[in-house]
Amino acid sequence: MAAACVACAPADDHIVFAAAAPWHDSVSVGTRQGIQLAVDELNAAGGRQISIRWCDDSGTGTHAAAVAESLVADRSVLAVIGHINSGAQVAAAHVYDGRLVALSSQATSPDLTGLSHWTFRVVSSDAANGAGLARFAGTLGASRAAVLYENDSYGRGLAHAFERAFPGTIVASEPIAAAASSYEPYVSYMRTLGPDVVFVAGLETSGLSVLREAKRQHLTAPFLGGDGWTGLADDAAIGEGAFVASDARPEVVTFIHAFQTRYHVRPDEDAALAYDATRLLAAAVAARGASRVGIQGYLASRTLEHAFAGVTGAIAFDSLGDPAGRQFVMTRMHAGAFVPVTLQ
Repeated sequence: MAAACVACAPADDHIVFAAAAPWHDSVSVGTRQGIQLAVDELNAAGGRQISIRWCDDSGTGTHAAAVAESLVADRSVLAVIGHINSGAQVAAAHVYDGRLVALSSQATSPDLTGLSHWTFRVVSSDAANGAGLARFAGTLGASRAAVLYENDSYGRGLAHAFERAFPGTIVASEPIAAAASSYEPYVSYMRTLGPDVVFVAGLETSGLSVLREAKRQHLTAPFLGGDGWTGLADDAAIGEGAFVASDARPEVVTFIHAFQTRYHVRPDEDAALAYDATRLLAAAVAARGASRVGIQGYLASRTLEHAFAGVTGAIAFDSLGDPAGRQFVMTRMHAGAFVPVTLQ
């Protein structure tokens, strides 16, 4: 499994971080670009150079745990950026515990909360996001909600949090495949129930397909999605009108410009969060030295009073390693753009 980690051999005075994700998958492109941009900027600024050990965990718990074992054993690795899949991060957390910090930019499962004092994340948990979405659905005047969720840790966690917090009645809660050949039966069922709002807990692949089928069947109820729906901008016509949650504040203009100059595309939330995670770990080394224990202590001390200034906003952690004080941002798709909506 050590062969899954790739990097040029760093010089003795280099800082080495690992980055763990399914790098072979297109879903991780923005994350990798965000990490690399941060590293290039930090290295250009002078001082000790940073090297990244890219580790492909296949997005699965089994592979992630094996990768974690190899990284813990490699004393040159000071911290891990990742894992990005919730299941992978949950499986690897016990391996890292007490030995190596793992800072995730994307893992959102509530199962991670309090799992290890050495596991942190810069993205809000699904429990917080699901509850925020449920409250927002209430502001739309919805009293009857239908829920569709991808049957994995991300989808289940987000759906269950929504259902617990929704102030009205959940008229249906149905598991769906991440990439089904057709979502016609689910949408037909939703039409018979007549919900005031439909919440889909999944990624943009299933989201776009469900929305496409809903438009075909003229299901006019508002659709809500979590942060996994940020890719809806790829199809502006289908995504039009959908509500999408985001826990990132508007990116700093200089970051957007630098990213677009480098990659010729606009950065998404994944890129911005990965960029922040990388710079946060670099700040930890600058403050506490090249020490695994020092990095853990630095992250644990990032309270609201001593937050790290990131492009996605102030980054602080609670005692369980979750983000503290993150602002919940609700947007609505219009003309291919995410337009902020006030959350009451």
